Order: sequence, then structure tokens, then C-alpha cells
Amino acid sequence: MTVVPVALGARSYEVRIASDLLAQAAEQLAPLSRGRPFVIVTDANVAPHAARLAALLHNGGLASDIIALPAGEATKSWAQLESLTDALLARGIERGDHVIALGGGVIGDLVGFATSILKRGCHFVQIPTTLLAQVDSSVGGKTAINSRAGKNLIGAFHQPSLVLIDPDLLDTLPLRDLRAGYAEVVKYGLIDDLGFFEWCEANGAALLAGDPVAREFAIAHSVAAKARIVAADERETTGVRALLNLGHTFGHALEAETGFSDALLHGEGVAAGMALAFAYSARRGLCPAQDAERVAAHLRAMGMPHDLASAGITASGETLVAHMLHDKKMDAGTLPFLLAHGIGRTYLDKQVDLADVAAFLDELPR
Repeated sequence: MTVVPVALGARSYEVRIASDLLAQAAEQLAPLSRGRPFVIVTDANVAPHAARLAALLHNGGLASDIIALPAGEATKSWAQLESLTDALLARGIERGDHVIALGGGVIGDLVGFATSILKRGCHFVQIPTTLLAQVDSSVGGKTAINSRAGKNLIGAFHQPSLVLIDPDLLDTLPLRDLRAGYAEVVKYGLIDDLGFFEWCEANGAALLAGDPVAREFAIAHSVAAKARIVAADERETTGVRALLNLGHTFGHALEAETGFSDALLHGEGVAAGMALAFAYSARRGLCPAQDAERVAAHLRAMGMPHDLASAGITASGETLVAHMLHDKKMDAGTLPFLLAHGIGRTYLDKQVDLADVAAFLDELPR
């Protein structure tokens, strides 16, 4: 088992990574039970894993109950938040209880936010079942739902008590979802780790094909990178944690244009967004053009969106920039952008002219 500590003082916790870790769920979770039942929150797609988890807990002498929500990004909504909190309260949830988020980023974000506000805060455990959630959203305590104005605008920082990552859960994940999660893997190389990006170029195809060694290495390396950044800047106040948003400003605008639907998965938006961030950096002379081309080429080789056309976006630059104005990172009327001086050299730029961004987007083929 690989154990990655997330060092946050009194809110510290461990991320435990191992093949077939779900089989050890009762042993791993017993110290958190207090003799109380766990509530497992999942979605319709992950229901078989939830049934298995409940059986494993039962065999280990631990009681549990399952709440299954609809699958998809639309579940990160006020309506589902209300439904979930009502269901948890109906089960007599206490402040000291632990709710288990078993699913992808949608379930993790929703459960994390629900537990942050329920009885002014109770506990939760992340058991992520998608690559995106395993390498990114399950770690770090960002929880949120979406609103009409944009993505993740209603939320809170609320750290889990424990994260259990079983790479074997990815065996049933569709290739499209694996690719979407891979965007968050390669992101860590693009931020500040050229060597890891080079590893991705050499091993990304094997990871997507299910190679267990490549998969476990990528997950552990990504989690360690995120844990380091979160420990340095938990609430994104110094600018360090903002680096994790690489590709997200462009990506969220693309997602908003598609109505936060399955037309463009979050990871697909991030992939295209990272390529756009590098392309825009190159256009401004900040980044070598060959680095931007190298990023786009790798994403293309992995079968992922790497520009507006491959993301299916036809909207004007003005329209896409209008979506960006709802970004939660807006500060004193300006929108910080994650740009790059090269692969592994991402930085936060607070002087970006949105009209110039719109002009750049209008130059791109649709």
C-alpha cells in the first residue's frame, strides 16, 4: 500500500492507494465507525460497487445503508443537495458520523459539500471510482455544486477524514471517462514537473490500456503532487494552489457553453483548456511554440480534445469570455489566468486582457 499524507495540522488525513483496497474496506473503516452505521452515497452507475462495499462492511461487522443518486454532472445541483441532506437527516446522521462518498467527482463534490453544512459539519470518507476523482477531486477538500451562473460556485473547503483509492475500480470505467481523468494526470507534469510529462508521453497509452504498474504509479505520483500543493496553500490564498486550476478557466467556459452536459466531460474541457492555455501563452510570446504544439500533440495522441474544434465548440470568443466572467477566481474585477513559460513552468497571470483572449479564441478554427 502507498500512503500519502495530506499535512494540514488538525485536518490532516491519509490517502491510501492499493490494488483491491476495497476488499479491505471493513478493516480500513472500522476505526471511524464509533459503533454507528455508515451511509454510502453513490450514483446509479456505481451501484454494483456500492452493493459490494455494503456486503464487505457487513462481513466485517459494520452496518451501512446506501443512498443512490442519479449519475451525471446535473446531480451537482441545489435539488440533489436538498434531497441528499434530507435523506441523511432521515437516517439520523450525527456530527461524529462518517458518510462515504463512493463515486466520481460529482458524488465526491456533492457529499463533501453536504457534510460541510449538515449539522454545521460532519465527517466523510472518499472512495473515488474514476481516474479523475482518484488523482484530483477526492484530495484537497474542495467541495461544491453548480448553479445557473457557472460551475462549482456554491461550495466550501471541507477535508475528508480518509481517502481510499483502489485502482482496480477503474477496470469497469469506460475509455472516454479514463481519458477525461487522464487530463488531470498530465496536468501535474505541465504545472511544474517536466519529467512527469515526459513519463506521460512514454506511458500514457499503457495507463489508458489498463497497465497496472503505469496506473498505480500515475495515481500515486499525482496524489503526492496535489497533497504537496494543498499542504502549502489549503484555501488558495497565496497563489500556490491556484496552479492546480491549469486549463480550468478555458475548460469551464467550454463546459458552460455545452450546458455542463455529457457533450463535454469535465476532464475533456480541462484537456482542451490546457492546450488553449499553452497556445495562448505561445501567441503572446510567453512560451515556445513547440511546447504548445507538444502539449496539443500528446493530448491528440491520447484521443482527447486539444482545441475548440475537437471539443465541439463553435461559439465566438466573446461568448466564451462571457462565461469566464462567472469564474469563482474573479478578484477585484479581474480574472487570473494560468499561463505557461513552457512545459513544467506554469504561472499565475493577473494582467490578462479578456478582449485579447476573445480575439485569440476567434482566430482558432471551429
